Amino acid sequence: MDIKLSSRVTRIKPSPTLAVTAKANQLRSEGIDVINLAAGEPDFDTPDHIKQAANQAIADGQTKYTPVGGTVALKNAIIAKIQRDSAVQYQANEILVSSGGKQSFYNLCQAVIDQDDEVVIPAPYWVSYPDMVLLANGKPVFVTADHTQNFKITPQQLQAVLTEKTKMVVINSPSNPTGACYSADELKALADLLLQYPNIIIATDDMYEHILFKQQSFSNILMVCPALKERTLILNGVSKAYSMTGWRIGYAAGPAAIMEAMKNIQSQSTSNPCSISQAAATEALSADQACVSMMRDSFEQRHDFIVAELNKIKGISCAQSEGTFYCFANIQDAIAATEGVTNDIEFATFLLEQCGIAIVPGSAFGLPGYMRISFATSMQKLTDAVDRLAQRLN
Repeated sequence: MDIKLSSRVTRIKPSPTLAVTAKANQLRSEGIDVINLAAGEPDFDTPDHIKQAANQAIADGQTKYTPVGGTVALKNAIIAKIQRDSAVQYQANEILVSSGGKQSFYNLCQAVIDQDDEVVIPAPYWVSYPDMVLLANGKPVFVTADHTQNFKITPQQLQAVLTEKTKMVVINSPSNPTGACYSADELKALADLLLQYPNIIIATDDMYEHILFKQQSFSNILMVCPALKERTLILNGVSKAYSMTGWRIGYAAGPAAIMEAMKNIQSQSTSNPCSISQAAATEALSADQACVSMMRDSFEQRHDFIVAELNKIKGISCAQSEGTFYCFANIQDAIAATEGVTNDIEFATFLLEQCGIAIVPGSAFGLPGYMRISFATSMQKLTDAVDRLAQRLN
């Protein structure tokens, strides 16, 4: 039987990052030695005190449905966390807990975007933003900033794409895939512009806020411009900072009316997030934060190593990241020098098949000619990877 699929599913594509990881795992299963530098998750285990909180929740029988929008305990922990880290106050009806940060953004798009509404997305971007906008019948509008701008857009660039159809602007800082982080002054300049457009919603994706290097302090647009609170949503979660990717807990904080709409959408899809994961996330946000610092320090050490080594390899130029566990290297010269390779997608295939190294091409993030490398792996594997690259490209 030839089943016709919906038109909406034809608008989207599978996650490129997950596809690369799947290919690398397939090659590994065939006995091929592959170093995976494509993974978008920490390589550390979830800290013991968080796992113990989950075990205790199971022992205490916390295995039933919870409220759709999250438990009281977790909402209170999120409110306290945002107040502690960002000095912004929220009430319980302004918080929504979801099954990962991805669902938070999906719920937001479904709640506020109508047919042909435009959503401004700086490129390079997290791979899922455009597809989730398309699933909501919206139109992604891209603003590109390459390494010459430190991968950060300017107010002039933003103003040039704002129209009567602009419904939302997305800011992801620190950025996946580039590791770039907007300073308070840079955010203030964007905020001053957006104050002139009172009907535009702002989504600030702060998922990597705790993974910043060189003791840099974190800012988001709401911290520098509280006047935007009535139309700004903070999107965050526990996946990256606490190495809890598989626990699937994300959250949003924002205007109560939007939170209610997002909750209604969630109630007809997944309903509540996992009760045990919520207990674990409550512990993660509320307990001592030393585990976060430990992981961040390790990421910074790896970052300094991999960037220095990449810049020694012919045809590769890699800027310093300001945070996350990614670097975003310019490989245009390497592409030009590699026989049979004409673009970054082919270069990624070349690295996988000829060097046993899995990376994600920049095209997946809206900026061809680059590659994203995840250094969320051991120093030994990073050393082996740069050795393989040097032997092949130098």
